[in-house]
Amino acid sequence: MSQSMNANRKSLEHKVALITGGARRIGACIARTLHREGLNLVIHYHGSAEAARELQAELHHHRPDSVLLVGTDLLDPAKIEKLVSQATHEFGQLDVLVNNASSFYPTPVGKTTDAQWEDLIGVNLKAPYFLSQAAAGPLTESGGCIINLVDIYAERPLKNHPVYNVTKAGLIGLTRALARELGPAVRVNAVAPGAILWPEGDVDEIAQQRLISRTPLKRAGNPTDIAETVLFLVRDAEFLTGQVVNVDGGRSIVP
Repeated sequence: MSQSMNANRKSLEHKVALITGGARRIGACIARTLHREGLNLVIHYHGSAEAARELQAELHHHRPDSVLLVGTDLLDPAKIEKLVSQATHEFGQLDVLVNNASSFYPTPVGKTTDAQWEDLIGVNLKAPYFLSQAAAGPLTESGGCIINLVDIYAERPLKNHPVYNVTKAGLIGLTRALARELGPAVRVNAVAPGAILWPEGDVDEIAQQRLISRTPLKRAGNPTDIAETVLFLVRDAEFLTGQVVNVDGGRSIVP
């Protein structure tokens, strides 16, 4: 990239991003990528306290006092509002909200429980809505943005995961609705990963290879692919809102 193009890029130094589920996996990669660009971070975690502390120490080695950790349960509406207020109190502003935290497990029809419904809807859809509502004021003041992590399964449902599929389809709808509600001050977009990181637990290598074989690029992606897309939406995509960017190696265009 030419020096002139780099010079025209918007500086993110001293901006502030709140990342839910930011201690591990894709969330941690997003945190490292945004931190590298000069943002201060508020990293939310729930059950990953040790990983969160390790990530904070790593990032503070590069830039001291630039990362606030907040452990909280996103199913508690009162704690959601407090999460946003802690971010603005610590750093004085909020420029980016990344709704990355997500629950994922099967809920076959006939075996789904009410508790599973409430958990998946609560973490994957309700929390992003109420976080966005709480953050709307400071994001409007800063001219900031919201980025929701959705899934290609929102439009290509994964068998035995109907509730999860519904939550991600709802989050795409929320992305578009918020883009209308919060514009022109706040941009709202979504990123839909394909085969990036496999779910933790039992690994079905045959199913993984079958999925990759149906992907035009014939390979899995990695968390950096998602993090760099988030960075693009934060820094470069000033005329993009209400959109879903599929980062899936072309999987979403194949029948």
